[in-house]
Amino acid sequence: MTPETNTPLAELERLRASIDNIDAALIYMLAERFRCTKDVGNLKAHADLPAADPAREQRQIERLRNLANDAHLDPDFAEKFLSFIIREVIRHHEAIAAKASENNAS
Repeated sequence: MTPETNTPLAELERLRASIDNIDAALIYMLAERFRCTKDVGNLKAHADLPAADPAREQRQIERLRNLANDAHLDPDFAEKFLSFIIREVIRHHEAIAAKASENNAS
């Protein structure tokens, strides 16, 4: 390793490049997750199931809190993050159900 590549600025750039790659992976993973939850929303709408499933949500929160503990991530942060995603998913499911209901009414 040359001295130029071992400077604080070079290390900062290396770390930031890794962070950028992780951010990109997170975005693609979230996009895939929302594609799947959209399919769940369509299935629920066609089967006349409720948009929210509080029991499943609670199981998922507990599961994620345990994963966060194992990964040395703050479980409260993980819960807040998942709760945000769940609220967004429910909002999408409600919109899908409303659209399905409109289509059935016409």
